[in-house]
Amino acid sequence: MLTLRHLHKHFDAPNRHQAGHTVLDDLSLDIHAGEIFTLLGPSGCGKTTLLRLIAGLDRPDRGYMAFRGEPWVDTERGILVPPQHRGIGLVFQSYAVWPHLSVFDNVAYPLRNQKLAAADIRRRVHKTLRSVGLDGLAERATHQLSGGQQQRVAMARALVGEPGLLLLDEPFSNLDVGLRHKLRLELKDLQRELGLTVVLVTHDQEDAFALSDRIALLEAGRVAQIGTAEQLHDQPRSAYVYDFIGKSSALHAVAQAAVPGGLPRAAVADASVALSPDGEHFAPGSELVLRVRPQDVRLSAQGEGLWGEVSHTIFAGSRYETHVRLADGQQLMAYQPRDAYWKAGQRIHIDILAAPYASAAATPSAQRP
Repeated sequence: MLTLRHLHKHFDAPNRHQAGHTVLDDLSLDIHAGEIFTLLGPSGCGKTTLLRLIAGLDRPDRGYMAFRGEPWVDTERGILVPPQHRGIGLVFQSYAVWPHLSVFDNVAYPLRNQKLAAADIRRRVHKTLRSVGLDGLAERATHQLSGGQQQRVAMARALVGEPGLLLLDEPFSNLDVGLRHKLRLELKDLQRELGLTVVLVTHDQEDAFALSDRIALLEAGRVAQIGTAEQLHDQPRSAYVYDFIGKSSALHAVAQAAVPGGLPRAAVADASVALSPDGEHFAPGSELVLRVRPQDVRLSAQGEGLWGEVSHTIFAGSRYETHVRLADGQQLMAYQPRDAYWKAGQRIHIDILAAPYASAAATPSAQRP
């Protein structure tokens, strides 16, 4: 449905004493009809710039973009379709709701720009307000609305023109936790009901996991990995993906010689840990970083192998987060059930249930502080 090919965007430095910055670097991806596709990543990864290119608010230096087979951008042929002709709806992070206009007038604004008949505008505005749960508030001044209601006004204004593509820029970042959960579900229901194709920009993993059919995790203007939330969490293709998605502990280790017929192993603190046979292979003596998910760690009073001392335990509602100091001083976090409380100072055995994600250490131990 939406095709992006080899998009490149570079921002020049404000003066000759500073270097410019490449924000998008030969980025390509495809967004399918009827899906919620999320652009996820930290600040500066290029996700908002990419959304602005899709919206037509900025132009790429190079690249191609087409929607339903019709080119929106083709830098080689000089094609650049303006925003108002792309048939998109856009919800800004700040909502951009006009405080001097009523709810009705905010939502009606794009239709009035299209010179539609007054009766048609009234019908479409009230229909859209019903779909976002604002029926009955049409004449309310927007400054009298809560944050969640203002977000719904912005959503209604984006939807009233029946866009082929809905773009959302950090739509929940200004809301409290409880309201975020509620509006995520409402957005998912609305998307299914209307058959919308949605592109969502967020740095928040919970937003991405709760809403997305697929996620593109961006890194320095490139796509690090595309997949479902489960695929990015369980099958990361790089250390960057593993570190960004979910929580993990990073343990420095040393690759050990493989035993014939056995799993590859690495030395951690005072023990040996099995690695995945499907992962990268390392020469014995290579310095590694092992990444371990806290849900993959089991603690017990007895056992053989890796031991540590509880440094502190944090109550986290449905579970405890137990932090353990290994014999060499490294820290490991484990999720534990409510009936498994470990006190600070207790010596415990550590069982790593799933093979850690192993990568070469970027900084040798001799150079680490």
